[in-house]
Amino acid sequence: MMGTTASAAQQAVSASPLESRAPGDGSMEDQHSLSIHSFQTLGLHNSKAKSIITNKVAPVVITYNCREEFQIHDDLLKANYTVGRISEATLEHYLVQGKYFMVRDVYGKLDVLNTTGSCGAPNFRQAKGGYAVFGMGQPSLNGFKLVLQKLQREGHKECVFFCVREEPVVFLRLEGDFVSYTPRGKENLHENLHRLQRGVRAESLELAIRKEIRDFAQLSESMYYVYNDIERLRDEPHAVRVHCDEDIQVTDEVYRRPVFLQPSYRYHRLPLPAEGAPLEEQFDAFIRCLRMSMLSSSSSLPLARNDHPWPPPGSSSLNGFGRNDLPLVKRFSTSELLFFPFNILENEMALSQPPGLLGAAGLVSSEHHRLPVLYFQGSSTKEYFLQRTLQSLERYFYLIAFNYYLHEQYPLGFALSFSRWMCRRPELYRLRVCGLWSAAGLRVGRDIPCLGIALFQVADERFCPDVLSTAKEMSVANFRRVPKMPVYGTAQPSSKSLGSVLRYLTDAKRKHSRILWVSLREEAVLEGNEQIYTLREPGLLEELIPCQKWLEVYLESEKQMKMFKSCLTTQEIFSQQKNSCQGLTYRRIPIPDFCAPKEQDFDRLLEAMKSTLAEDSRAAFVFNCSSGRGRTTTAMVIAVLTLWHFNGIPEMSEEEIVSVPDAKYTKGEFEVVMKVVQLLPDGHRMKKEVDMALDTVSETMTPMHYHLREIIICTFRQGKSSKDEREARTLQLRSLQYLERYIFLILFNTYLHLEKKDSWQRPFSLWMREVAAVAGVYEVLNQLGFPELESLEGRALCTLRGRWQAQGATARPFRGDFV
Repeated sequence: MMGTTASAAQQAVSASPLESRAPGDGSMEDQHSLSIHSFQTLGLHNSKAKSIITNKVAPVVITYNCREEFQIHDDLLKANYTVGRISEATLEHYLVQGKYFMVRDVYGKLDVLNTTGSCGAPNFRQAKGGYAVFGMGQPSLNGFKLVLQKLQREGHKECVFFCVREEPVVFLRLEGDFVSYTPRGKENLHENLHRLQRGVRAESLELAIRKEIRDFAQLSESMYYVYNDIERLRDEPHAVRVHCDEDIQVTDEVYRRPVFLQPSYRYHRLPLPAEGAPLEEQFDAFIRCLRMSMLSSSSSLPLARNDHPWPPPGSSSLNGFGRNDLPLVKRFSTSELLFFPFNILENEMALSQPPGLLGAAGLVSSEHHRLPVLYFQGSSTKEYFLQRTLQSLERYFYLIAFNYYLHEQYPLGFALSFSRWMCRRPELYRLRVCGLWSAAGLRVGRDIPCLGIALFQVADERFCPDVLSTAKEMSVANFRRVPKMPVYGTAQPSSKSLGSVLRYLTDAKRKHSRILWVSLREEAVLEGNEQIYTLREPGLLEELIPCQKWLEVYLESEKQMKMFKSCLTTQEIFSQQKNSCQGLTYRRIPIPDFCAPKEQDFDRLLEAMKSTLAEDSRAAFVFNCSSGRGRTTTAMVIAVLTLWHFNGIPEMSEEEIVSVPDAKYTKGEFEVVMKVVQLLPDGHRMKKEVDMALDTVSETMTPMHYHLREIIICTFRQGKSSKDEREARTLQLRSLQYLERYIFLILFNTYLHLEKKDSWQRPFSLWMREVAAVAGVYEVLNQLGFPELESLEGRALCTLRGRWQAQGATARPFRGDFV
């Protein structure tokens, strides 16, 4: 409310109820009914109002003694506030942010260590070994004051405090104290808001929620409703009186104000995820906070020895463990960096917990051992605990990686941030994705049929249409050759079609005496009754299903039980052809579909070609995947580039001028691609040679409409126009994977040029780690996207971690169902 200078000539009206007037009579009172109603809701007319003067701005209230005049704005009701209730038996009230209830987030059972009364905070504890590192759950305002007093009594003159909660928290006045409340959804009142959208700060949300609660209280006679017991919902909700802004405090107000009483106290808000590992930039923020604290403290940052103790850090989360342990581990590893050898036990010591609490390693084991017991409890329960296990394992993995980073970078004064350091070691991202599942021990053994889990056989032809119409002539789908080169591609052959292709390659016209055939499939493939089936189980490529066994199979759209008279693996299919084709060599080099081959995949392909060419320079190279499209085309381009470096790169023709929409993108001139080109020696030539190889390989692929470069922008546009959210996300991931694949081909061509003088003795994977990573290539790939077409803000798929994790989640390296 505020004073007004509205004209006294306006007509004064009584503050009688609106219902006494005829609706829609055109009076000023009807036009401002919302404002008058808000005035009545505030209850001011009972104590102060004598009359109301309406105008075009806002109603003016004149008190009974005519000494006060107020103007009421209807901003409160313009906000379209939402009301709701937890159940039909509870009171309806306003919801913060339009959908959340405010729930007290600390309750008795949360304090496992029973330290609230003695220390002021639940689960208050100190790291073992006498280190001045403390952790605790969420304290109240008075409880936090007790914590600081305890630290002072114990002789700690300086203190660095971290609040690691990522969810918004507000403190409401309750019985002479301020107690924490968090917004929670009706569908899950036990869970705080996690994984806030990038760019949304918890501090901003807290301020917005405080304003909402203040407004709600004005609309409800200075009362707002909260929940203290969501387990039993007895006497809920509870009314809390809110008269002014001082009745509500946000996290920064609770934790920052002690600095005026203790100048040596410092506070940082470091939001960490409640589950899983922090992001790399959150590790960076932690290091920055510690360095800032050291610079502003009386201690100096020791780089060679540990003469000056760091100020004791404390950290607070909801319950005092989980993400609360992360700053403890980080601080522990830093302070004693030079005195402990690097190994897993170092993190184990830092993670050691008092009785009743589990460290990160213990949590992994605890969650995993619950999985077999939950086999009969439904897939949703199993999936929940499986995700919890993997999140705990991921956190443990990052703690070990971060400890290694500290060992390396601490003596150097943290010359590299953790984010850049991880980009220098992309093998850690690969290890995290590939090893997460197998390291958790989730692989199921051979006794899986006894658990009643069916193995589904899917006919390849159902998903592999013969768009090149070669099946009639060659007995295999999508068979083709790179013009004027001994490089061939095809779909998955059966034993019958393999014989047809080999006779074609060794006839009097082609005369290939040595043939290298590479299968690029990472899924298990079987031939039953001379028809190819796929088990769709990556990681068990050659395991034989016993013959004469009834299996459930899919033939086109129908499911049926069928007995296999014969059952062969791909290795056995090719072994049968060795008698008729002595020069045939079969290799299995699995490559992930839709995305770039891994660095080691390039190594294996190049080594296989080098070995074959050393025996016969006129050897033929045949590649196959499931349909003969994506992975096959990628390998054919790699083979073309390799052969060019052996036999001579053809001259490049002049670049054609293309005047079509998105022409520069069709030519692969994306911003991120050009960044890589600028990093590489003679980068524009490297890109042009790859483009020439792509155009050469895809010249006969027109009916497939599959060009490794042109498909990038096509997939991106399809994702933007998709109406289905899930499909749009899949296409977004695919477009980024196609873009990364294109960049990897350019990098591989650069490697072939630079390492040719040494006959490529150094593998591509090692070159990428020792040369390309140091040059900053992975830092570019860590910001992969289409910034010229869309903002990259908040897009996890643009990072190495998010993108490789997403593509790894679609092909988990274990067999059977979760048990």
